[in-house]
Amino acid sequence: MNVKLFSYIIVNYKIKHLIWRRNIYMANYSIKDLENFTGIKAHTIRIWEKRYNIVQPKRTCTNIRYYDDEDLKKLLNISILNRHGVKISNIASIAEESITEKILNFSQSKNDVESQIEGLVLAMIDLDEMKFEKIFNNSVMNLGFEEAILKLIYPFFEKIGILWQIGTINPAQEHFISNLLRQKLLAAIDGVVKMNNGNIKSFVLFLPEGEYHELGLIFIHYILRKYQHRVYYLGESLPVNGLIEIVNIKKIDYLITSFVSSMSGDEINNYLHKLANHFVDQTIFLTGPRVKSLDFTLPKNIIPILNISKFKEELEKIV
Repeated sequence: MNVKLFSYIIVNYKIKHLIWRRNIYMANYSIKDLENFTGIKAHTIRIWEKRYNIVQPKRTCTNIRYYDDEDLKKLLNISILNRHGVKISNIASIAEESITEKILNFSQSKNDVESQIEGLVLAMIDLDEMKFEKIFNNSVMNLGFEEAILKLIYPFFEKIGILWQIGTINPAQEHFISNLLRQKLLAAIDGVVKMNNGNIKSFVLFLPEGEYHELGLIFIHYILRKYQHRVYYLGESLPVNGLIEIVNIKKIDYLITSFVSSMSGDEINNYLHKLANHFVDQTIFLTGPRVKSLDFTLPKNIIPILNISKFKEELEKIV
């Protein structure tokens, strides 16, 4: 067997094994995690614990308090109802079935994005595809597909992103919701009608080795298709040598990559200079959450994209 292929199989096996080991446990949350998710202050949560017995924290063998998925779900529901004027004293006495019905109604309101985001968190925790479909489809109907992604999905992933990176979210839950959204994005890409356009440019979209968060890149694929450009989508964790081969085979005008979590600042700096030196005839667009925190000078042929509006401005310049 090819040595590189064998190493790839071993690494992926280890990753899957680690994920499996974590998935057999429920996610554990600190009270600060609950505050970040729900917007309810930790002090308020403790008062509600004592006064209304809303949640019941557990304790580790070292006597550290923690909360589980059921606690988070209760507080998310309370947050939505309380924000819509229902008093906590009344919420404590409402039957669970009635709470669920009220939450769904609020989550489908076109003006309450925060409740929709919290509804998506609940759908993620419960692995509830039907709830996800109702919230997402309602948002698309009211805002349109692109705006639904920007105003609902981006803030949702920002909300869970930090907790995912520090390991307080069960990866199976995050994978579940990510794959549902991935299906929506791919369907939207397929649904873009191709037209004859005399100004077609070629874009290669890829993630560096070790990067697996591709939802943002898939959304950019959708934007490029709307602008009628040709896209070669190469996906996650692509070695530079493989990228060089593709660019040599095809006439490529632009490269787009994204950084979410896999590299340090120095590693990103070295990687970008390596790209710039290899692809001197191409413009390289750089996206992802890490772009805003870069504190070094980018090579001249690399353009940072801080948001989709900025990216569209750059596309308008292409002639």
